[in-house]
Amino acid sequence: MGRRAASLCLMSTLAIALAACSSDGERENPNLFPTDYRHEIITTLQNLFKDNDTIRVSGAFISEPVVRPADNSQRYTACVRYTAHGVSPGEIGNAVRIGYFYGGHLTQLVQASQDQCGNAAYKPFPELDKFCIGKGCR
Repeated sequence: MGRRAASLCLMSTLAIALAACSSDGERENPNLFPTDYRHEIITTLQNLFKDNDTIRVSGAFISEPVVRPADNSQRYTACVRYTAHGVSPGEIGNAVRIGYFYGGHLTQLVQASQDQCGNAAYKPFPELDKFCIGKGCR
C-alpha cells in the first residue's frame, strides 16, 4: 500500500506542476470587451465618494466602450458624464471621467480631458442617475 500511496502522490505532484506550467504560458487578452462596465463604473464611483456625507448624481450619460490608444497600447475605454450634488461646494459640479479597461474589467476611472471624451457618443445612464451614497440617502 505504501507504493501505491507514493505513486498517487507523485502523479498528483506532476498534475499540479503541469497545470502551473500551462497557466504561466497563457496570457490574458487585455482587450476583452467589458461586458459589466456600467456596474463596475458605479461601484468605482461608490468607492470614490464613500467618505462624503451625501452625494447624489443627476444628468448621467455614458459612452459604449471603444478601443483607443492608451499609453503604448490599445485599450477599451468608456466616457462618463454626470453632475454630482453634495453637501459642500467641493462636491458639487459637472464631471467627465474616462474608464480604462484591461481584460474586460475597469482598472482606472479618472478625470477626462476634452481630447479624450469631447467626441464621445453619449447615451443616457439611468442606473447612475439613481446613484446616491451617504447618510442622506434612502
